[in-house]
Amino acid sequence: MDVILAQPRGFCAGVVRAIEIVERALEVYGPPVYVLHEIVHNHHVVDDLRTRGAIFVENLAEVPEGAVTIFSAHGVATAMVEQAAARSLEVIDATCPLVTKVHLQAQRYSLRGFEVVIIGHPGHPEVEGTRGRVTGPVHVVSDCDDIPRLQVKDPERLAYVTQTTLSVDDTRDVIAALKARFPTIQGPDLDGICYATQNRQNAVRSLAAEVDLLLVVGARNSSNSNRLREVGEQAGVRAHLVQDAAELEAAWFTPGIRVGLTAGASAPEVLVQAVLERLRSYGVDQVREMDSARETTTFRLPAALLKKAAQTARTSGKDRQPARSRS
Repeated sequence: MDVILAQPRGFCAGVVRAIEIVERALEVYGPPVYVLHEIVHNHHVVDDLRTRGAIFVENLAEVPEGAVTIFSAHGVATAMVEQAAARSLEVIDATCPLVTKVHLQAQRYSLRGFEVVIIGHPGHPEVEGTRGRVTGPVHVVSDCDDIPRLQVKDPERLAYVTQTTLSVDDTRDVIAALKARFPTIQGPDLDGICYATQNRQNAVRSLAAEVDLLLVVGARNSSNSNRLREVGEQAGVRAHLVQDAAELEAAWFTPGIRVGLTAGASAPEVLVQAVLERLRSYGVDQVREMDSARETTTFRLPAALLKKAAQTARTSGKDRQPARSRS
């Protein structure tokens, strides 16, 4: 059995930033630090941060007044920001900058008098956060079948934005269907799909030409991980989404099979290596990594958190060591 590792895979810059925000907040403020929703969609990451003193909540009412509170990488609605202010919470916003970009796009369209269509999955935290950032009419569509049922006030004043973690191919089809029904609709084409999502999907497409089976390491509630599995299946490859090595089934693997291995943007590399170790016990002959340029994108931490960290370092008389790499 041969294994090919996708490149790139795993953590993206937005996830690295969000996790480091929680880690740095725990260092600077001390536990507990409250986090609204899962900081990223991976229970291994969440459980690790929980052991260090992070408390994850689904409602700001669960947070004591004045407590340090972190908004997850998926972003939140304006109402959440206002509720946090009313409770005097010390908020640190870990929203991925690329999600913030979508928020700003949607707000600009709405301020210009456009109804906004969000292409995404109803109920997903990112979609709900974007919906809650727009004051005017908002619609959510997830696939082409939703387009004929879409009821708008003025077809000439319509715009769309996209959830960042969608399948590029599926999103392209939905945009085409929207333009076919509403020829004057405005929107960012595929610019709303984040670079990391595109890169990981492109890697899977390349990988699909070389393997018989695709394994995607990621949480079941991770949108980008599910899309990677779908991209593999659309390319004609049998694909499974597994949360960790324990979910592998020996029956999937036969002598001579070629296995592709990738990971969603919120899955740590340690889980990929654990899956690889389990595959070795099934009889791996060779492991190689795809030839591909490595991602170099990074996102700066929130200025207020960096300022607080610097003040703490001066007070303690020592400088913080650089954060360890998660690549």
